[in-house]
Amino acid sequence: MLDRAGPVPIYKQVADLVRDQIERGELGAGDPVPSEATLERHYAIARTTARRVARELREQGLAYTIRGEGTFVGRPGTPRSPRRMPIYRKIAGEVAERIQRGEIPPNRAIPGEKVMMRQYGAAKVTVRQAVAHLRDQGWVFTVPYRGTYVTDPEKWPINQGS
Repeated sequence: MLDRAGPVPIYKQVADLVRDQIERGELGAGDPVPSEATLERHYAIARTTARRVARELREQGLAYTIRGEGTFVGRPGTPRSPRRMPIYRKIAGEVAERIQRGEIPPNRAIPGEKVMMRQYGAAKVTVRQAVAHLRDQGWVFTVPYRGTYVTDPEKWPINQGS
């Protein structure tokens, strides 16, 4: 339980809780630290507070951050635990499935960055990676200052996967 009225800053309290998870072995070397969005939801804290948690863990030598991928337990260079699939690929896969099912028809916009950030609890850079992946695969095209739209079905990937 966080002491929101006490003298210890909230970010330090949350960092201590994560440190306890590390010390108990619930989070091992190379494991991802809960994302900023997860910390926000779980502890009802602001995004800036969640960022300070990661910074505090880095300063204590307990974690390192890779931009666009997350914060991981250990010192820089610690091999990361194998993850099933990067978050951006999961997002891209789900959007591609919606396109295939016809939920988002050709020449119609896919959800915007802010919508996907809220929906998936992901950072802007992660959502942008997902959109770039969809674009690279041929699912979508982007019109500057207008949005990202579904391409014609003949341009979709042959294997219909993402």
